[in-house]
Amino acid sequence: MNKKISFSIWYVFLAIWAVILVHDLIHALQKIEELPYSEFRQLVAAGKVAEVSVGSHTLTGKLKPEGDAKEPKLFSTIRVEDQDLVRELNQHGVKFVGVIETTFWRDVLSWILPAAIFGAIWYFFIRRLGQAQGGFMQVGQSKAKIYAETDIKITFADVAGVDEAKEELREVIEFLKTPEKFTRLGGKIPKGILLVGPPGTGKTLLARAVAGEAGVTFFSISGSEFVEMFVGVGAARVRDLFEQAKLKAPCIIFIDELDALGKARGMGPMAHEEREQTLNQLLVEMDGFDPRIGVILMAATNRPEILDPALLRAGRFDRHVVVDRPDKIGRLAILRVHAKHVPLGPDADLENIAAMTPGFSGADLANIINEAALLAVRRGKDLVGISELQEAVERVIAGLEKKNRVLNKMEKERVAYHETGHALVAISLPGSDQVQKISIIPRGVAALGYTLQLPTEDRFLMTKSELENKIAVLLGGRIAEEMIFGEASTGAQNDLVKTTDIAKSMVKAYGMSEKLGTITLERERQPQFVQIPVASEKGDYSEETAREIDCEVRRIIDEQYERVTQLLEQRKAALVEGARVLLEREVISGSELRAIMDTH
Repeated sequence: MNKKISFSIWYVFLAIWAVILVHDLIHALQKIEELPYSEFRQLVAAGKVAEVSVGSHTLTGKLKPEGDAKEPKLFSTIRVEDQDLVRELNQHGVKFVGVIETTFWRDVLSWILPAAIFGAIWYFFIRRLGQAQGGFMQVGQSKAKIYAETDIKITFADVAGVDEAKEELREVIEFLKTPEKFTRLGGKIPKGILLVGPPGTGKTLLARAVAGEAGVTFFSISGSEFVEMFVGVGAARVRDLFEQAKLKAPCIIFIDELDALGKARGMGPMAHEEREQTLNQLLVEMDGFDPRIGVILMAATNRPEILDPALLRAGRFDRHVVVDRPDKIGRLAILRVHAKHVPLGPDADLENIAAMTPGFSGADLANIINEAALLAVRRGKDLVGISELQEAVERVIAGLEKKNRVLNKMEKERVAYHETGHALVAISLPGSDQVQKISIIPRGVAALGYTLQLPTEDRFLMTKSELENKIAVLLGGRIAEEMIFGEASTGAQNDLVKTTDIAKSMVKAYGMSEKLGTITLERERQPQFVQIPVASEKGDYSEETAREIDCEVRRIIDEQYERVTQLLEQRKAALVEGARVLLEREVISGSELRAIMDTH
């Protein structure tokens, strides 16, 4: 096995110290005595000098043994310009020779050694910088992680809830395994396959599963890794990536977060030359490589609406595979995949959890199983039961319980009436989502209490009456506070934001205003798969129309306000009793509140 030898600057300092130590040791062993020049002349005159070596800067030699000493003493002195020295040496019978002094050690210590130290320090820091940035003098090389065939352990069996997407990609697997099957009739596999869908739906996992099923090399890189500070680096990395892929064919190139690289050119007030050059190089490479060599380019994004049109034309990313949030059957399959290695109790009904989680992504469902397992460990259980799974769903939806956030008596009472108001309105209105739980235990960042409503089935359309019911449920908490305490609090702020958004969408986007008619006035470019707020812009309508929109929004909310006020007046006894029970127990179920409502 080859061992990797790493360089360290401390090796250089250790070598210098060793050289100095050896030099001092040799000098000490020789026992050379340093003499003043005057004393040296006296010793010559006294006939005590045996021999002298005359150098350009120093005089070294031996003294005659004295007494019982058998070994002559060694001496050294600084040479002084003395014209009588040669005559004196001859006169007293001293053997002398001229020597050429070596300047090696002096040169080493004076300039060669400092230069070597500087070079070593420079190399050390440059190497450290290179390791942090992907390799010095290799800024143009691809940062793609290469997974060999044996490294990809993921197959379609590990991917659930996206059956339609898997069927679309089976054709790619067949091509990678038996390309002659397609080329025999002149067929061409799509060069680029774009996986689009919300975050957490398994786009990256699906791409790796394709590589695992086909048994080919998998190149994985994020779109942001192409874009660097230096202009031209990203384009060089694109070229290098495709060159590597051609050598490893058949293979799959997977670019995650394509929108970081492929955003439409000219978007925004400032141009990004490096990103645009990188995108241009990607377009050139996609046009230039032959799909028959077995290189499939796959990419993933959750912002397809901002991609450059040149990327989406025929011959590039011309096949779009939607990886959407799973339905109930898909959610059940995903839960079963993630629960394979988790011991479940006999009461752990995954179908119930799948029904409770409409709109959840694959990542959310995986998080539910993990949270449930952690809860079971925390409670000292050997099996994960339904209580842990339901608690995990609440954690994902509402956040962690903040039991250390203590409310005073007045605040706690307000929250109890607020949440009971929400729940009573939801139970009373037909078609509303089922109330699962009412709690006054603070959760998440700002929620002092919550009413958990979960739909019983997947819904893709909503009617006007259903939207009005949503507004009514949101207003129920504030109206309950006003009815009991005579005034509202700041606790309904988030409810009012959601209420206003729904009413505005009804008027501007859905054409549900009789006064404005069946037209849409929404001009904002909403993200297709990402639920993020978009800054509101003035639409192409007059100020008079804007005023009418405001009046219609206010009318819709006021109508529901009056409706909810009447409903809670009729259910005031149930409101008071429900709030009282909630204050005592802090958490009650929807069925318990319904029973209270039936008896009052």
